[in-house]
Amino acid sequence: MSGPLAALRVIEFAGLGPAPFAAMVLADLGAEVLRITRPGVEPDPRDVTTRSRAALALDLRDPDGAAAALALAARADLLIEGFRPGVMERLGLGPDVVLARRPSLVYGRMTGWGQDGPLAQAAGHDIDYIAISGALAAIGVPGRPPVPPANYLGDFGGGAMLLVVGLLAALHEARSSGRGQVVDAAMCDGAALLSAFMVGWKAQGLWSRPRGENMLDGGAHFYACYDCADGKPIAVGAIEPQFYAELRRRAGLDDPAFDAQLDAGRWPELKDKLAAIFRTRTRAEWCALLEGTDACFAPVLDWDEAPQHPHNAARGNWLEAGGVMQPAPAPRFSRTAARTPEPPTATTLAAALAAWPAR
Repeated sequence: MSGPLAALRVIEFAGLGPAPFAAMVLADLGAEVLRITRPGVEPDPRDVTTRSRAALALDLRDPDGAAAALALAARADLLIEGFRPGVMERLGLGPDVVLARRPSLVYGRMTGWGQDGPLAQAAGHDIDYIAISGALAAIGVPGRPPVPPANYLGDFGGGAMLLVVGLLAALHEARSSGRGQVVDAAMCDGAALLSAFMVGWKAQGLWSRPRGENMLDGGAHFYACYDCADGKPIAVGAIEPQFYAELRRRAGLDDPAFDAQLDAGRWPELKDKLAAIFRTRTRAEWCALLEGTDACFAPVLDWDEAPQHPHNAARGNWLEAGGVMQPAPAPRFSRTAARTPEPPTATTLAAALAAWPAR
């Protein structure tokens, strides 16, 4: 076992989206994660978020299955569950029961709306959680409805990653106090927190225009994506004056109109001009001219192209496990390197108990 979280024990109750991703991050960093699944569910190496851990099938509605899960939880350091509020309690596996057996355990709860509040029992998905947080309203083009950014913001940014932060923070505190606690990670809360920078800009009057017309939401000509002659997209983010000057110099933007970099009223005109210029060359030609310079430029790559990019390849940002090309663990550690991902495997209750001796 390798990684900074080696020997840390995590029991994960299988769910969808953010909870498995949080468990994946912990497993990547070396934690021993045991995934509890429903009977009949086989590990699938194509589900990248289930990598590097064993899966144990238990029927939690059966008293024997619930008792086995409780016995394992009593040997764990962290617990992750992503069900609606009250489900774990009805299974006899709620925080009061588990913490009575393992007082130092940190009990992580991942939901969209949180453990309380008027919407706590309502169904929902990422798009709904980021909608009420204020984050979704800022994403999209002028004059059109907001555009959901896949499920990056709710499930994984505001959900899973903040659940991991909360789990590790509570674990740090438990190491000195000897007392565990419940971490209530809600995607609507986390997505709101991710908006802190933009909300600050709004308070300063720097984010005051409608959606899609501000500096960092695609409104500015120097911070946007464009299609090239071959239809392949590129991204430019030349905000600072020296970087904007470098973009102008290298791309031949000698039209005096481009002097008005920060005149938001002229951004639509300048975007049209810049779009026409980028359509004069292929993406490969623009990469040869701009990539690796201070013009703040990059090709927009899809998931088939990204692993082949020289920078990603040099850093080992992608790897293959179980026949599936997938992102490598992050971040990097100088001494305790993250583990090399492996396909998920199945285990038995006897093997799981043997691997986790009572503490």
